[in-house]
Amino acid sequence: MRWSKLIWLILPMLLVSGCAKKVTVTTPKQAPTTFATTTTYANATDQRHAHKLAKFIQTGLVTNQGLYTNYLDTKQRTKATATGHEMLSESSGMWLQYLAITHQWTKFRTFYQATKTTFDDHGQFSYRYDPRTKKRYRVNATLDDLRIIRALLAYDQMHQTNTYRHEATTRYQTLVNTSIKDGHLVDYYDMQTKKAASTASLAYFDFKTLKYFEQGTKKGRKAYRDQLTVVKGGYLGDVFPLYAANYQWTTSQYGSVNLNTSEALETLLHLAEIGQLKSTSRRWLIQRLTQNNLQNGYTTTGTVSVTGQSAANYALVAMIFKVVHDRPHYQQAMRAVWKMQVTQPSSTIFGAIGDAKSRQVYLYSNLTALNAALQ
Repeated sequence: MRWSKLIWLILPMLLVSGCAKKVTVTTPKQAPTTFATTTTYANATDQRHAHKLAKFIQTGLVTNQGLYTNYLDTKQRTKATATGHEMLSESSGMWLQYLAITHQWTKFRTFYQATKTTFDDHGQFSYRYDPRTKKRYRVNATLDDLRIIRALLAYDQMHQTNTYRHEATTRYQTLVNTSIKDGHLVDYYDMQTKKAASTASLAYFDFKTLKYFEQGTKKGRKAYRDQLTVVKGGYLGDVFPLYAANYQWTTSQYGSVNLNTSEALETLLHLAEIGQLKSTSRRWLIQRLTQNNLQNGYTTTGTVSVTGQSAANYALVAMIFKVVHDRPHYQQAMRAVWKMQVTQPSSTIFGAIGDAKSRQVYLYSNLTALNAALQ
């Protein structure tokens, strides 16, 4: 009886304690102003290419649930990565960004509602969905959530409304209690096991979005400074001026795995957006453009680990140069992008970034190229 009474006395305290741990994020008072640009470095040629690309994406990849990862479907699914007509929340965030920047307000609102229907998992977005099996993966990818949140803020900025600011804050609040807990941004949170990863990909630190929500409190500003310290601490050196792929919070160690070039460039872009791009990194990008040899993967010492070139990588380079107000190198990077566009009008994938013969089209390259063409 004494134990029974003790349990009933302790239980309310445990419940209160559990509730108290949940962090509440206040909607920022300041309107979003930096999530979309009104000036562009794209010239008439870029705009013509972008129009064809947007038309292909709209007709060949966009559905009422999301966007197909590949133009062609696959019979077999793979556990590690999405293929075929599977869908990623990453893609939805990038498409929403495009709709906001191009003032397609009705389409934006409709597609965002579809995004929630397809990917929402108790406040965060599942990173992956298979419409064939209706399987929604129970983990997010933190950068993908931030992409969608950023698109909501871009909508309000461009539309000059408060339509989504509170919604964006609510979404960010979920992340603060799951995959950005105590300022420790990690790759994902598993809604099924209620456990977060302990590793943070440096490409996931979208500083512009993080700062918007974190600058309003002393605790938030400290979290932001610590996050920036983590990313800057991953610098690999002036000889190979990129950044480590990830950081392990539990050991305070940086990963030594090879770099995926797209992720490495995302890191540079996020730093450039807050004025933290190193001159050595910028010179390295110029060298790659001049020599036309930006490869798909590198070791941490700068040796090529994955050969081949991607339109997405050159598009990311273009975005970086737009941010640092370098029009000539922006346009040089975009010329490299358009070399990979299908230009034969008879092709079923006309306008796409892809291979006309095999009809292989990868959505990430197409969306990255499209958004770069709006810069």
